[in-house]
Amino acid sequence: MNSKDSPRRIRFQLAISAEKYLAFYQGVARDIMAHSEDNKSIRFPAGAIRSFLTHEGIFGTFEIQFDENNKLIRVIQINAE
Repeated sequence: MNSKDSPRRIRFQLAISAEKYLAFYQGVARDIMAHSEDNKSIRFPAGAIRSFLTHEGIFGTFEIQFDENNKLIRVIQINAE
């Protein structure tokens, strides 16, 4: 696999309360907006992090992976806070 085929990765932190995530779940808001560790703005569908939702919300450091066309591949949780 060459570097062209390797997914691009950006790390970022999230701190979203369960109440705030409810707006995404209800469809009031569709996208998550965050800043990467190197201060780049990123935006992705809220559904990409639904599996990380707890009763408290979504907290921790995450990594988004996307292809050369900026198509979302997946979001993984690096650590929970």
